Amino acid sequence: QVQLVESGGGLVQPGGSLNLSCAASGSIFNVNTMGWYRQAPGKQRELVAAITSGGTINYANSVKGRFTISRDNAKNTVYLQMNSLKPEDTAVYNCNAQLLRSASSWYFIDYWGQGTQVTVSS
Repeated sequence: QVQLVESGGGLVQPGGSLNLSCAASGSIFNVNTMGWYRQAPGKQRELVAAITSGGTINYANSVKGRFTISRDNAKNTVYLQMNSLKPEDTAVYNCNAQLLRSASSWYFIDYWGQGTQVTVSS
């Protein structure tokens, strides 16, 4: 019933920009934290940025000053504006959302998008 659909990935030259989006749809009562993770080949998945329902933001040190996370609560959508991209940003980026399915739910459940490839290369 719940889907997280990501878009915006692609190939970009170093110094370029991309804007990722992730929309949660389906039967959702409440959305808590939303965020972006990434995983490069041979490396562990890492948190890139996260934003709470109240707007509190946490960035990985490697992307501070270059990436901006935002959300539209009315649309259950989270965005990641990526500027000044570097080759080391190349990875599969996954959207994450903590959701309550109904008012009777006992706890939030993590949902994940399918992933979108970001490649930074000349």
